[in-house]
Amino acid sequence: MTDFLFEPPATPGVPVAGEAALYPVGRIFCVGRNYAAHAAEMGVEADREAPFYFTKSPSAFLASGATLPYPPGTENFHYEMELALAIGAPAFRVSAADALDAIYAYGCALDMTRRDLQLKAREKQRPWDLGKDVEGSAVFAPMTRAAELGEIGPQRIHLSVNGEIRQDARLSDLIHSVPEIVADLSKFYHLRPGDLIMTGTPAGVGPVEPGDRIEGGVDGLAPISLAIGPAE
Repeated sequence: MTDFLFEPPATPGVPVAGEAALYPVGRIFCVGRNYAAHAAEMGVEADREAPFYFTKSPSAFLASGATLPYPPGTENFHYEMELALAIGAPAFRVSAADALDAIYAYGCALDMTRRDLQLKAREKQRPWDLGKDVEGSAVFAPMTRAAELGEIGPQRIHLSVNGEIRQDARLSDLIHSVPEIVADLSKFYHLRPGDLIMTGTPAGVGPVEPGDRIEGGVDGLAPISLAIGPAE
């Protein structure tokens, strides 16, 4: 048995419909600017040649239904509603045709973002970590086995704040499809069970304040919710 100088953090887990055990959260990959209208509202062009990525640490994980304190260091904290997928089999240099075989489940997710810090970093051509890899900023709802959701495309993806719809699109609006994302990412990483991929957000992102309640959904998946609490 290995001894550690300090207690290592526990592995977080996501419930999966019909399963008693949790899906373990390892790496969290996120796809940027994967909806053309969102890229436009951010003042940039969508990169249609290939996806690009940023990551979040497992410490960013938060379960749907939680209350997230308004984070430090920001005055412009944004929601981003996303479709997430969970890898269930090793995948390295797989083709898009074979990529779906590596997907275990799908779920709703929120990529919460310190937008002011992200934009400052972007202006200086610096990494986005302070804006994106925020404690509690990777929110996941219970997931659904991939076979039960079926083909990705026609499903509606939407988000509301305090009951007002802010984001409303279709998964068919994705620039880079789910199998294309998995195939491309597998060129650079040995994907494995425990890897979660957030596939990008539609247009309509915006700020939230303490006291706000976020609710979102994707057709066929368990909904997601998050309350914003006072700053610590």
